[in-house]
Amino acid sequence: MEKFETFTGTICAVDRANIDTDALIPKEHLKSIKRTGFGPALFSDWRYNADGSNNPNFALNHPKANGASILVGRNNFGCGSSREHAVWAVAQQGFKVVIAPREGEIPAFADIFRNNCAKNGLLTIELTNTEIDHIFQLAEADQPLSATVNLEEQTLTFDALTFHFQVDPAVREKLLLGMDDIAESLSQIEQIQAFEQIHNAQLTSN
Repeated sequence: MEKFETFTGTICAVDRANIDTDALIPKEHLKSIKRTGFGPALFSDWRYNADGSNNPNFALNHPKANGASILVGRNNFGCGSSREHAVWAVAQQGFKVVIAPREGEIPAFADIFRNNCAKNGLLTIELTNTEIDHIFQLAEADQPLSATVNLEEQTLTFDALTFHFQVDPAVREKLLLGMDDIAESLSQIEQIQAFEQIHNAQLTSN
């Protein structure tokens, strides 16, 4: 997994709440046994017309969203099934960050989706409803909207406007180090080997 570095990217703002994993990647795209090639299937029911052509009214197809790497939605993003393909599709489309708001007791992200994002190097940022409303207002302009994401300082900056966010310290550290679950386990290899030597000796003696 690559280290998460500070970058400036273009915003794609999808003004919908409760975007579930079936909307992110419909079930007909889950047949592949590979973990690659899911980017074009992202939002396929909304993104494409029945004849396969691009739907010009969908945010991802707007010229101002070309090459977007920051995806903004509404609350409860990634709800529904636990399919990890949804995260793969988001990441393989080119997004590095997904942003959503918490609304009272309604979470910004579904827990499984948030966890799957962290395991795949995708940063999820939770802001307030007011801050998200502000981003959507900025995104209404005809020109591309850019923002700088700094995970180390936990800031999201639009020109002179900066929003602060909080990420779980363990998730933040792993993203900054580019460390997935396997790499985290391997970082403890000496302790694991020492445990196995004792454990195997006990099994042999029995």
